Parts: sequence; structure tokens; C-alpha cells
Amino acid sequence: MTKTRWPVVEPALAWAGTALAGLAGTALQLQQPVLWPAAPLLGLALMAALGVAVAWRWRRLLPVWLLLMAAVFALSFVLTATRAQWRLDQALLPALEGQDLLLTGQVVSLPRQSLTGTHFVFELEAAQRAGQPLRPGVDVPVRLTLGWYRGVDDDALLGGPPLVVQAGQRWRFTARLRQPHGTLNPHGFDLELWLFEQGIRASGTVRHTAASRAELLHNDAGSPVQRLRQRVRDAIELRVQPPALAGVLAALVVGDQAAIDRAEWDVFRTTGVAHLMSISGLHVTMFAWLAAALVGTLWRLQPRALLWLPAQQAARWGGLAGAVAYALLAGWGVPAQRTVFMLATVVLVRSAGLRWPLLAVLLAAAWVVALLDPWALLQPGFWLSFMAVGLLASAEPVRDTQGPQLAQGAQGHQAVPPLVSIWQRLAEPLRHGLRTQAVATVGLAPLSLVFFQQLSVVGFAANLLAIPLVTLVITPLAMLGVLVPPLWAVAAWVVQGLMLFLQALAAVPWAVWNSAAAPPWAVVSGLLAALLAIAPLPRRLRMLALPLMLPLLAPPVPRPGPGQFEVLVADIGQGTAALIRTQHHLLLYDTGPQYSRESDAGVRVLLPLLRARGEREVSLLMLSHRDTDHVGGAAAVLAGWPVRAVRSSLESNHPLLAQAAQLQVPHTPCTAGQRWHWDGVDFEVLHPTAADLARAEAGSAGRSLKPNALSCVLRVQAGAHSVLLTGDIEAAQEAALVAQQAAGGASLRSQVLLVPHHGSRTSSTPAFIDAVAPELAVVQAGYRSRFGHPAPDVVARYTGRGISVLRSDRCGALLWRPGAAAESLPALGLECQRQVAQRYWHHPGGQGGPPLARH
Repeated sequence: MTKTRWPVVEPALAWAGTALAGLAGTALQLQQPVLWPAAPLLGLALMAALGVAVAWRWRRLLPVWLLLMAAVFALSFVLTATRAQWRLDQALLPALEGQDLLLTGQVVSLPRQSLTGTHFVFELEAAQRAGQPLRPGVDVPVRLTLGWYRGVDDDALLGGPPLVVQAGQRWRFTARLRQPHGTLNPHGFDLELWLFEQGIRASGTVRHTAASRAELLHNDAGSPVQRLRQRVRDAIELRVQPPALAGVLAALVVGDQAAIDRAEWDVFRTTGVAHLMSISGLHVTMFAWLAAALVGTLWRLQPRALLWLPAQQAARWGGLAGAVAYALLAGWGVPAQRTVFMLATVVLVRSAGLRWPLLAVLLAAAWVVALLDPWALLQPGFWLSFMAVGLLASAEPVRDTQGPQLAQGAQGHQAVPPLVSIWQRLAEPLRHGLRTQAVATVGLAPLSLVFFQQLSVVGFAANLLAIPLVTLVITPLAMLGVLVPPLWAVAAWVVQGLMLFLQALAAVPWAVWNSAAAPPWAVVSGLLAALLAIAPLPRRLRMLALPLMLPLLAPPVPRPGPGQFEVLVADIGQGTAALIRTQHHLLLYDTGPQYSRESDAGVRVLLPLLRARGEREVSLLMLSHRDTDHVGGAAAVLAGWPVRAVRSSLESNHPLLAQAAQLQVPHTPCTAGQRWHWDGVDFEVLHPTAADLARAEAGSAGRSLKPNALSCVLRVQAGAHSVLLTGDIEAAQEAALVAQQAAGGASLRSQVLLVPHHGSRTSSTPAFIDAVAPELAVVQAGYRSRFGHPAPDVVARYTGRGISVLRSDRCGALLWRPGAAAESLPALGLECQRQVAQRYWHHPGGQGGPPLARH
């Protein structure tokens, strides 16, 4: 009788499969819209723990290994959910939002200085409201991000800090807090996820007034590493000019990426070298390799040290120590942390003598990182770091263990001439560098397209020079400058030369390839293409990478058919921005606010949105009026995207019109009666009149006309579907439009209304609402708007008439495809981004109920 023997799994495969199961469990938990209740999680945890206990003893047997994988999958899910619940429990109580709180704590980050104020992370020690103590970690989160502004806001209570805010200081001041809330757009940056991963559960503004003055309690209360970073950054800014060069060095030494101007970041992104200018996973890994090479070389010079520990082992641990030191000096940010964890896993595996394949080592390291930081799986840096390490390792050439036979011997080999030998020695590193860069460029291209919807065409040439300069010259000089400050001047000189080279490449018209956000099947196809391109396979098989890459380079983009249109109302906070797309044309109505002197909705929201949607140009940019919450992002859109024409109510000497003229973009004032027809869709401007624009341009008579009164009002109609965009018109303009309709003029009736002036009491008169008779009223307003938009009584006017009111702070971006089915208001075909992409870390305003206020 034959005894059945179960197949045995190799140790490396067993560990790799277990790690993959753990990663899958974590990834599944990250897709949950809400957290599971405690009871199911506890039951799942008990079953998973029992499975691990039973399977661990015989884990290499195939059936038992499969059981172990299932148990690890479930356990990873439970561990991630438990940590998420613990973090959610630290949320700010809703009743405390907007209240004056007396906070005592410590500045634990490198403060970020700007023209408008100072931003920093604050670790709370004590809090009070109206003299009553609050519980840190229960009523108020322990970790906060605060802004201390210099009075540029219209609120007279805001004032700048009396002293320079520095890391390690202990302060007591009054602040107003709010729960984390950011804009949410398709394929856009998820600020709430980023804050959640950082453990920051509230943000706020410091209030320095005569009644509640801020008090510096201690100048060096703690955070010694942060204080060291502060001193180094200040020293660089003092010694290096111009500030743009100092910003690059500060970013490389202490990880202060905010020190780099937006113009420089644009150059770095266009040329594909942005990863070198931030403390990313690739950067920390390269520094670890340099440290390992140095330690290994010095170790081999000490015979006694070699008897105690092999040079290879010493190099590994020395490289890890160097990575930890560099990551600490760079601020110990989340990307640096996960890279250190990855390197530590690799060092432990190698030091234990385990000869695992590279894939098994990377999977084990990824699992460790996911256990320590589950939300890293949703960050591009996680995947780029691991892919880069894997690609660079796979690019290592296979060497002959016997070595080259240079002397003539019995086999008849002839000696290599000295000059040829020298040339070979010089050419070998060059060939290896070119091959490594080619492998990294091809391998990382799909991830760049997946995460950023763009690919630097000049990136290969830029990185050929930038990688060795930044890694081997600029960064070491900048680091050594901490000990020998004059070296910063040398590093700055090299940076200046590199910038000239990168700016020349960035000026090439075809420097960047933009593509739309790809569907899942195209993403899979592109990743397979990258693997085929670098795999050790016959050339004919590797050529299949080209057709597999095409869907990712130019993915199919759905467009409305003839006689159809779609509207995307972007989530840009307090302001207006809407995209109206027909089959072959795109109209952009307003461009959102300017958030600060360094940031606006154009850069942060609209340009990434245009890129992700696969738009090639803006057929018409319509700017309703001059208020900065409507035209704040226009300069960035004009500079960063092809615009064929501009139509606005701006005065003739407005700077935006001068920029448009410089770019040779024609401008036409928007006046009532203008009509055009795109792809079977009708567009009509209803306001302002030519007389209104003439009065405003005349000067004296125009003083009585506020910018709101000149707002361009646009109506779009295709068959039975229509939308009315109103800017910031007020009661007088609404009355004129109603009278015009009553006299047989242009119709106001529309299915969807972009509510005038964000729901202000100055607008949305009953007569106007009745004249438009919308089924849906959309309000674009910021979360906890300081203007009180939308006003409750205005919302009541709409809901009292059975009109649904949708707010962008609760819905996120709104996509309306007339006639399409959707979960919310199926008859209208609406889609709220906060419902489509709902996750448990998002603000409860998008989860605690439907974002539609109904009668």
C-alpha cells in the first residue's frame, strides 16, 4: 500500500506566497468604504490566529501552506482595520470645529515658511475650551497641522506670529480647528488619505489677538533632530544665493521640498528628474548603496575587522545605518520610513544567509512595510520605490566567475594591448550605466503613466546627467557642507549648471507625453509590457512589449456622442470651475480660486484633471468675472495647457488678457445674445449686456457696477437637457434675466442650475428660481466656508420647491451625463466623486448620508 506524500514548497516560495497573501489582505481592507464592526473583525482574527497556529508547524507542505496563506490574508485585513479604527477614534469632535481652543504643545516638524504665513505640525499636550480641559487623543487629536497667517486674510482677528516659529519650540496659543477635509476629484490628489497616513487628524489656524496672545513657553523643548534640520536649512538659506539654488540644496539635505519654487518643480517634472529632488525611496536607496560601498572599502583595509565580520556583511549594515541617518536628517517622512523598512528587511534576509530570489526578498520587504504603514500601498512612491530597486537589481550584468584571461596561455589566447584594456575598463561602467538607465526608464514608464498620466520623453537624456550629478556630486557636497559650509557654494554652482541643461530640455515642445487615465485592462497591459521589455527573453518575444504598451500610452477615452454633452463640476473649494464637454470640443467655465501666492486651483486641480481626462486642448476658456475665486487658476491654465480662445467680462487692461495676448490666444468679451453650435449642442450667453461692459470700461459710471454684476451667464442645451451657469450674479441681474424671459427673450429654464454666488443671500431670489425651475441646484462652496455659503435660508428656498440641492463640499466633483444611469438621481445621470470613491478615511460629510438635500 503506497503512502501519499504531500508536495513540499521551497522556503523562499513559501515566504513569498505568505507575504503576497498579507499584501492582498491589506489591499482589500484599503478598498472598504466603511470599517467593519468590531464583532466580525474579532471573529475573523480568532479564526486567522488559529489557522496560523495550526499551519505554522508544517507550513512547507502545500495544502498547509495554502491554509497559512488564507490565515495571513485574513489577519492582515484585521490588523489594518484595527489600526484604522484606532486612528479614526482620534478625530476632532464635530462640536469643537470652529471653536476657540487654548492649545499647549510642541512644534514637531520643520516649519514651512511662505509669503502668507507659517505652516507646521503641532503635537498636542493639553487643550482647553472656555477654561474647561479637553482630553488630547479623545476630544482633540494629538497630531495637528496648523497655519499661522500674517493678516492677509480679510479676517481682522488673524495676525502673524510675534516670533519666528521653529522646530522644537513649545507654545501656548488659541487656535480654531476643523476635521481633515480636502477636495476630491477623479484621479486627483487625495489630501484626506495623505493626512490619515501621516496621523494628522485635524487642521487649523492660530489666532493671535490682543485678547488671546500666543506665548512661547520654551525655545528648545524637544525634537532634537528637527532642531538640527532647522539649523541646517537656515544656514543653507543664509549662505547660498539665489534662493532657488538654496531650495534645491535644502531639499536634498533636510528634505524640505517646500523650499523649491513651483517653477523649478515644473522643470523637474517635465524632465523626469523630480524623484532626485525629493527624499524618495530611490534617493534613500542610492544613499544606502553609497554608504555600503564606503563601509565595505574601509572594512577591507582592516584585517582584524575582517576576522570579526565579513566585509560584505559590514557593508550591508553600514549601508542600512547610512540610510537611517539620512532619513532622520531628511525629516523621517513616510516615504523615507518605508524605504528604510524595506532595506532593513533585505539586510536581515541576506545576513541570515537566505539565498532567496530577488522577487521573494522584495515581497517580504513590501509585506513588512505594509504591516508598519498599510496606507503606503495607495501611494505612488511605494510602487515606484520597489519597482526601481527591482529594476536596478535586474540590470546588474552577469559576470564570469573565472575572470578574463588577459595573458597568453595554453589555450592560445592573446594578451590584450594596454590601451585597449584601459578603454575597456573605462567603457564598461559607461555601458553598464546606459543599460541601467534604459532598464529603469522602460520599467518605470508604465507606473509614471498610471499614477501621473504623463511621461517625460526627455527623461532618459535628463537622468543620464542628473542621476550621477545629483547622487555622486551634488548630494555628497551638500551633505559635507554641514561640516564644511563653503562646499555648499560648490554644490550650488553644479546645481546651476544642471538647471541650465534641464531648462533647455524642458523647453522642447514634445518634452512630455500626456495620456488619459487608463482603464484597468490597459494598466495590466502596460505593466506586462514593462516586464517583457526587461526580461531575459528572446528579442522576438520582447518586441511584444510595444503593442502591449500602446493602450497605456493612448488609452481609449469615452466622449459624448453627437447632440450630447457632459458637465464636470470640479471640487475646488470656495470658487467656481466647470468643464463642459461635447464630442469634439471642451469649454472651461472659470478656473477656481487662488489658494495662496504659491498655489491655485489651476495647478492643483484643473491641470491634473485635464490630463487625466485625456483632453488635448481647451476650445474656449470662459471667465465669468474678475473675482479671484473664479479666475485664480486662469494664469496656470493658460501657461500649462493649449487654449484656443478666451471669452470673459474682464476689463481690457486685466493681466490675464495681457497673458492671453502674449500667448496669441484671441479674446472676445462675453455679451448677451452670443450663440454658437458645437457638435449638435447649443451655447448661448445671457448676460452681461454690451451696455454693462461699456459702463464698466468707461470708469466713472462703472464704479456702481460690482464685478459680480458683470458675470457671464451661459446656458447650454442639447434636446431636452440643459444647464445654466451663472457666476456670481445677484438679485438685480436675476431680475433683469427674469424680465427678459417674460418679454419673450432667452429662456432660463434648465434641468441643472449652478447656483449663483455659491448660495449667497444676495442671490437666488424666488422669482429667479421659479423662472429657471431646475431639477437640481449645484452649489460650489468650500468646507466650512467663512462666508457661510450656502446660506441655510437660500437652501430652504430650493428644497421648499422640491428642488434637490447638491454641495461640492459633500459631493466632491460632480459628473453629469444627461440620460446616463447613476446611483444618485438616476434620471439625471449624476455621479458624486465622494460616493464613487468613498473610503473610510474620507470626511464623514461624504459618508454620513446622501449629499443631496431633498424636500
